[in-house]
Amino acid sequence: MPSLTRDEARQRAQLITVTRMEVDLDLDRGAEHFSSTTRIRFSCSTPGAQTFLDLRAVSVEAIELNGTRIEPGAVVDGRLPLEGLAADNTVEVTATMAFSRDGQGLHRSTDPADGEDYVYGHLFLDAAPTVFACFDQPNLKAPYAVTVRAPEEWVVLGNGRAAQTGAGEWELSETLPLATYFVTVCAGPYVSVHDEHDGIPLGIHARRSLQGELERHAPQMFEVTKQSFDHYHRTFDVRYPFGDYDQVFVPEFNAGAMENPGCVTFRDPMLFRGAATREQVLQRSNTIAHEMAHMWFGDLVTMRWWDDLWLNESFAEFMAYTATSRATEFTDSWVEFGIVRKQWGYAAERAPSTHPVAGSPAPDAQSALANFDGISYAKGASVLRQLVAHIGEEAFNAGVTAYLRSHAHGNGELSEFLAAMEQAAGVELDAWSKAWLETAGVDVLALDREGTLRRTTPDEHPADRPHALDVAGFSEGSEVFRTTFTLDRDEAEVDGVDTGAALLLPNAGDLTWAQVDLDESTLAALPRELPLVEDATPRTVLWGGVLTGVYRATVDPRVALDVFTSVWPREPHDALMARVAMAFTDRIVPQFLPEAVADEARSRIADAALTAFDAADPGSDRALVAARVLAATTTDEDRLGAWVSGRSLPEGLEGDTDFRWAVVQTMARLGLADDALLADAEAADTTLSGRLAGLSARAARPGADEKAWAWSEITTNRERSNYELNALATGLWSSGSVDDLRPYAGRYVTDIPRLAEWVGADALDRVATLAFPSRVVEPETVSLVRGALGREDVPWGVRRSMADELSKLEEALASRSRWS
Repeated sequence: MPSLTRDEARQRAQLITVTRMEVDLDLDRGAEHFSSTTRIRFSCSTPGAQTFLDLRAVSVEAIELNGTRIEPGAVVDGRLPLEGLAADNTVEVTATMAFSRDGQGLHRSTDPADGEDYVYGHLFLDAAPTVFACFDQPNLKAPYAVTVRAPEEWVVLGNGRAAQTGAGEWELSETLPLATYFVTVCAGPYVSVHDEHDGIPLGIHARRSLQGELERHAPQMFEVTKQSFDHYHRTFDVRYPFGDYDQVFVPEFNAGAMENPGCVTFRDPMLFRGAATREQVLQRSNTIAHEMAHMWFGDLVTMRWWDDLWLNESFAEFMAYTATSRATEFTDSWVEFGIVRKQWGYAAERAPSTHPVAGSPAPDAQSALANFDGISYAKGASVLRQLVAHIGEEAFNAGVTAYLRSHAHGNGELSEFLAAMEQAAGVELDAWSKAWLETAGVDVLALDREGTLRRTTPDEHPADRPHALDVAGFSEGSEVFRTTFTLDRDEAEVDGVDTGAALLLPNAGDLTWAQVDLDESTLAALPRELPLVEDATPRTVLWGGVLTGVYRATVDPRVALDVFTSVWPREPHDALMARVAMAFTDRIVPQFLPEAVADEARSRIADAALTAFDAADPGSDRALVAARVLAATTTDEDRLGAWVSGRSLPEGLEGDTDFRWAVVQTMARLGLADDALLADAEAADTTLSGRLAGLSARAARPGADEKAWAWSEITTNRERSNYELNALATGLWSSGSVDDLRPYAGRYVTDIPRLAEWVGADALDRVATLAFPSRVVEPETVSLVRGALGREDVPWGVRRSMADELSKLEEALASRSRWS
């Protein structure tokens, strides 16, 4: 079906104004289909003109425009032509729709723990027409009045406050104007906890089988919710406008969360079943703050078209980390941002698909999916930090408030936001915007032993980006100097640099968006000096310099492994511990090191994890992270056997089902998990998480037959959900010899694009990423994927996923070529 183009959206928005949406859903018609009746009231600026309505139904029962019937057969390729429009119009459509299994549209999932069904709406990016007839574009906002019929034992939630009007009958209060992709309905036997803050009713909801986890985590989540509301009210000076605030944890969710006004949806693994580190709770807290920030940036004021999605995501990212660092216990949340989000963004910048933060080409809606990446999130947030440094926080906040108030319940774009900022700050931002927002690419900063700071801009994306930053030096754990200034040229002599410092560090406060090259002396001193640096922020930048150095082939991965084994066991910050270890176990060892030495490298990581575990306080976050890394990397059969049997478990992990699955996954990769062991683990955990873990473990077992089974399940079993496909793909590539895996490099480029026949774009893009032949680090893999990128049958999003993963594989090949 054709994807709406920007030109079509512009023409339709000039022609019509939607004044009211009435949607009636009947979800009590079985597990496959539901009924949808939509009445749309809209005006037309040119009576007699024509336009089209978006509708992707299983069948259409009735259509009326201004009382005149239209034949259902008029709907072609998801579009219903509307001709001879009046000044004021009403169109009514009754249709049968299909529940989805891929996390888009109205998704229906059965909880294996108790057999109960749950439904939730995820209409991003263009799935609204699979739920109700609509003019599906972000700048045709309208109030929604929704009614829902559901099984009598179900609870219904949505954007408006839900009221039960009869047995199985629900009515949601009329909303303020919403973009189509923000509308949601959640229905099922959800359990709930409630609270209130500052006059705002609060609710948190989850599957019935997660009631214990919900009640255990709700107090902390309510606390962060309240703290975030207070922070945003102070910062924006604009009240939350959408009434109740429900947060619903739903199964098989493609994203981390979705900012539906008044009814935010989250992936329910965030209700941790077992032990959780401080970093994991921070990530959930940050997600809560992120989605709440969208209530203003995205929901109250929505981008006019997808090329300005940064006005949603960059702001939510920046505001969330600002809120958690200032208003919650997570005062160090920017550390997690530096080692997680910025590493994600830097990888996106190094890929051929890099794009500007703002104004990225989005000729149609589907192509816009390609820009929901680390650039729109992490780089955008970093650029906003630079804007604050450039104009001052007071002017920034005043500009934000003015922009929100002038565009409330409407739409905005880059030029309008910049105008508000220029008015508040009294400065022109044209050149600044062109350099930071409208030009792609990431600079590299390097400080040499002569005290010269150099800025290297990518040749493909020349720009003159001014960096507000600091440089610092450290010796024996002491900060021997720190200098703050703005680097606005390619080379500058930095005053006050102690060139004899053991560690020289540009961007020591991690304030700007730039990769860092560490000089040879600093790199050589890291095993001795890095554990002595007390401030976690410069440690983040130093760890990041090692990781990006490996990816850019400027640091030998064997040297990086030496740094890891020397320093990591003494790293005190759980976010740095967890994420740096993940970088080595998931990417550096399997991709950058030849297969012949990868086993030895994993053994060294396991030794480092055991060292950290033995030294950590029992039950601490450090002990938990170390135990998880050890469980993922050890080959000690006695230890694994004891842990999987529940014996000699680390403190705090007794009865932790997720930890047991981590052990089972490792045993599967080592060929130690036979059918009986897996069946026992699955029988002990009949939840959705258990089912997914079991699939991943079965796919992780080495051997040609096991890999063939996993690949067949991914590419031919149309009953598999989005999460099941992800679990199978993750497991398949986690183990096995390159010889056993090599055939699937060729199968990947032929089989994965075909999944578009039954898997939605949002879900398929993730599958295409996870199923990529990342372990087959060979020139032949490059040739295969490059050939596929030029094929017309490869969907846009899959092509983007392929290209990005290919870029990472080419980084590994370049590193092997230089350092092997």
